[in-house]
Amino acid sequence: MTGGASGIGRATARLLAGNGDAVTVVDRAADAAEETAREIVSAGGRAIAAPADVGDEDAITAAVGRAVDEFGGLDGVVTSAGIFHGGDMRPLGEVELDDFLFVLRVNLAGTFLAIKHAVPHLVERHGAIVAIASTAALKGHGYGSGYTASKGGVAALTRLAAVQYGPRGVRVNCICPGGVDTPMTQGAWDTPEARERIRRQVPLQRVAQAEDIAAVAAFLLSNAARHLTGQTIAVDGGATIA
Repeated sequence: MTGGASGIGRATARLLAGNGDAVTVVDRAADAAEETAREIVSAGGRAIAAPADVGDEDAITAAVGRAVDEFGGLDGVVTSAGIFHGGDMRPLGEVELDDFLFVLRVNLAGTFLAIKHAVPHLVERHGAIVAIASTAALKGHGYGSGYTASKGGVAALTRLAAVQYGPRGVRVNCICPGGVDTPMTQGAWDTPEARERIRRQVPLQRVAQAEDIAAVAAFLLSNAARHLTGQTIAVDGGATIA
């Protein structure tokens, strides 16, 4: 579970642990990752923290190895680590290359590395991968060229991995959340007026919570989704069809 220290990742880690799964919380925020793991253990679940920068291949290799050593293998992976970056939130023609690549390193390369190093273990147990992208992969949001490119890349990488590893028993699916009330997005709706404006843009007329995304991730990892792979699923209250 990358990005497991907060937001969607933390909600997913908690839900999976509540369902009886052992969880490895991977996040560059070491203290928050440890806190998530302690919370799960205190509630009677199984979890460890493996602090790591998802864009660092050695760190991801070590985190995957620790999960396998601790729990005897891997049955599923959720790649939830992602960032916004201020320098990327400008018109494309004003974005510096370094800012663009910084976002791709975390959001896209981080997903690639997690899948790359987890998939040999998932093949052994016919496991599943859930990659967290964004509705930015499906429609133009009007901001974040690096963010948009990275999330579109995550969706495409999902399809590639599903085709390559489906014959070896591994399922790979992608969730594209719309606006979700998490620490990462709080700046977008830090006033009642902003929250109301966002709510009105969603046919279901509510702002998603991290648990809404976690529930879909848990389903995609489960045997109930055993014949579902290579799919990009918008969990957005209908925002992309409005």
